[in-house]
Parts: sequence; structure tokens; C-alpha cells
Amino acid sequence: MKPQLKAVIFDWAGTMIDFGSRAPVIALCDLFAAAGVPISAAEARTHMGMAKRDHIRALLDLPRICAAWMAHKGVLPTAADVDLLFARVGPLMRATASACSDLIPGAAEQVTRLRASGVAIGSCTGYTREMMQDILPRAAQQGYSPDVVVCADDTPYGRPSPLMVWKNLVELGVWPAAGCVKVDDAEVGIAEGLAAGAWTIGVAASGNGVGLSREELDALPAQARADLISRARQALTNAGAHAVIDTIADLPLALAELPIALPKSWSLS
Repeated sequence: MKPQLKAVIFDWAGTMIDFGSRAPVIALCDLFAAAGVPISAAEARTHMGMAKRDHIRALLDLPRICAAWMAHKGVLPTAADVDLLFARVGPLMRATASACSDLIPGAAEQVTRLRASGVAIGSCTGYTREMMQDILPRAAQQGYSPDVVVCADDTPYGRPSPLMVWKNLVELGVWPAAGCVKVDDAEVGIAEGLAAGAWTIGVAASGNGVGLSREELDALPAQARADLISRARQALTNAGAHAVIDTIADLPLALAELPIALPKSWSLS
């Protein structure tokens, strides 16, 4: 028998808000530039979706950045450097996240449809609770207020551990995990959902894998746009996503692909 769909747990940046997942890239680039070790946008996107302290640590472990840090500081980066950078990134992330908090088209509509069918709405993020302070009311003004919000500092470990998904399920009072779906634009978020025992749906066009605003993506020649999205789709598929969509507006098509029983009131239209 197919498990009944009980809950959908959404990522935030690149999935429900911030088309292109631009806010963390801007903040991280500013953070490292201020430390005297500039990084590229492509480097900032490496390990995207992790808790921000873990993300900073992973960036410092990249050979090019580690070497640049050594060249500028005269010593290899330490745990104390991670702590200092993490302390500084909070205000940067809060400012950029607030500026990039527009809902991705279709987000509010899909949540409304799910709720009308009796499906619980969870969410989790690599952002801390502080970084989400301005995003939550802004999202609510645009029609999106998940039943549960779990932030990176709400659990002992962030992605790819399953703890944020499991905390969602506990607070929603929902089980089993096989009756739940995790929707995310980053490979580490797909790994999180898989580790939790949930079904996973990747989001390609609006997420970190493409990394462009909606306007920038639309301005590309058709073939270049298709190639970028195809590469992002493949990366999410390789990460283990059970289905991959372009944006959250395509969610019904992906839900229909999964071996999960949808509510009787649910329809593709």
C-alpha cells in the first residue's frame, strides 16, 4: 500500500523565496572580502544549504581558499577563525536575506492547495533563527506561513543530518517519515530528506544549481537557459532526489510521480 501524504517540508532560499538563492552568496562573499580573503560566487555556492557555521568551515577547507587564507594571514584557518566569521556573518545574512525575501511564483498557491487537502506544512533552513527574523513576517505578508519553522540553530546538527526534518515531524505530530516529502534546491537538502526517510523533490531552475535571478535566467538564450537547468537537474538527481522540478509551481507534477497516496481532494490542475 502507498503511504498517505501527511506533510511537505520546504526549504526556504531557492525553493520558496529568493529565486536563485542569492542572499547567502552575497553575504558570504562580503564576509570573506572583509576578512581579506575574497571568494568567488561559485565558491560561495559550494556546500550551499548547510548550516552557516558548517558552510564557513567547509569553505575554509577548500584548498584554494585555505591557501589564500594562509597567504594573507600567515597561518592556516583555525576553529577560532570559523567562530569569528560566523559571529560576523549573522548581520550580513539578515540584511541580504531580507532584501531577497520575495516569494518564488507559485509558492503561496501550492501551500494553499496542500493545506486545503489536509496536508501539514513544515519548513527548515540553513539560516539561524536570527537570520530568519525579517524573512518570516515578509513571507507571511506574501501569503506563506508554514506550520513549523526549524532553523539551523534549533538542532544539534544541520544538514545533511535528518534532525531538522525529524524536528518538523515531531512538532507537526506527523508520522511515518515515508508519508512526508522534503522539497529542496540543494544536494545537501536532498541528502537531509533521504536520511530522514522522506521522499525528496529537487528544485532546479530557481535554486542554487543555476544561481540566477528570475530576470537573469529569462534573459538568457533558450539553449543556454536549458543547459543550465539541465545541469542543476542532473546534480539533484545524482544526489538521490526522487523527482526534480523547475520551480515550486511545478510541485503537483512531482507529487504525482511519487509512490505516495495523495489526498482525494488533490488534483493536478
